[in-house]
Amino acid sequence: MSASRTRGLIGASIGVAVLALTAACGDESSAPPAAQPTQSPTTPGTSPTATPPTPSGTPSTDCPETITAVRQAVTKATWGKGEAKSKFAPVSVTICQYDAQATGQAYATVMTKRQGAQAAALFALVNAAQPAKAKPNYCTKELGPTYVLRFTDNDRGVLSITAEAYGCRQLVATSFEGQGKPGELPAPRTVTPELIKSLGLR
Repeated sequence: MSASRTRGLIGASIGVAVLALTAACGDESSAPPAAQPTQSPTTPGTSPTATPPTPSGTPSTDCPETITAVRQAVTKATWGKGEAKSKFAPVSVTICQYDAQATGQAYATVMTKRQGAQAAALFALVNAAQPAKAKPNYCTKELGPTYVLRFTDNDRGVLSITAEAYGCRQLVATSFEGQGKPGELPAPRTVTPELIKSLGLR
């Protein structure tokens, strides 16, 4: 083999080695691949965008209001005004129970009914609580259900009373529907332990 041909083969081999080394190491002008965006984990069935949870409960003619409407009605009550003892004579009551953490457009998730003497006994517990001149100052932070008691009389009048089993434990008559309204609504008061115990029965 001639010397010139040998030198040519050595030069070609060196060129291939340099190219291979450059490919393996890269050059200064090439940047590392950009980090790819990752999605933060989401609850199954939800999207990364803020989506409000599905409201609990379902509306019905017996329990037609959302928890927001119930709470708004309570805040409108005037403490120190109303009858000390209501003259309403119920023959039945529907108890609408809202979850402790219900918000927004959530409806009652539990509904029970009591008739005759049982309805009258529950109304007697409502009437037994003493009216308060001002909204209670002592309010606990624990969570508890909200109840709406919809008492019905023989004339199909419906007296709605909200009872909070938590916080300030407000007991507020919020509305009367139908004919023969018995004077003023009962005055706002505080839920008694006896009433809470009665409402907890299934």
